[in-house]
Amino acid sequence: MRIRDLKLLFIAAVIIIIAVVNCKSIIRYFYPLKYEDIIRKYSQEYNIDPYLIMALINVESHYNPDATSKRDAKGLMQITSQTGEWGAKQLNIRDFKDDMLYDPDLNIKIGCWYINNLRLEFNIKDSEDDIILMLAAYNGGSGNVRKWLQSGSYSKNAIGLDQIPFAETQQYVKKVIKNYKIYRWIDNK
Repeated sequence: MRIRDLKLLFIAAVIIIIAVVNCKSIIRYFYPLKYEDIIRKYSQEYNIDPYLIMALINVESHYNPDATSKRDAKGLMQITSQTGEWGAKQLNIRDFKDDMLYDPDLNIKIGCWYINNLRLEFNIKDSEDDIILMLAAYNGGSGNVRKWLQSGSYSKNAIGLDQIPFAETQQYVKKVIKNYKIYRWIDNK
């Protein structure tokens, strides 16, 4: 080997070592931990894994509090006007207006309340299968999930989903689960 080749090999090895040592820092760029105090506060209040909420926010809005979807869902957790009004009423939030969903604290509060509501509606524990059911309901609607559970085509036991018929919801669930696993790994000290 020539000296030039050895230098290039050495530089490549140093870059690889730096990347491995700083792997979590590099990954945090793509998986931010913004609004962590708010997420932990409402996750604890509603007994939800905060990493699930972090993952959901990353997928829904990429942590942009001003995000608005094609379907007019708003804020970090992409709450629809209908869900926002329902949540505000249940949480005794006075003078609720749709634009309030752009407030990170309120958006995360209503989002965590709604996730908890889905968990109670579907009697969800904490296994990955149960999380899939909850995420499918969050994205595809709880009415659709109830239909899928009753259908022998999508659920063999009427408790968990064997298949998600909406391609968008199926991809959404996979993406949130992937993010969830990464957030748990990143924050593991």
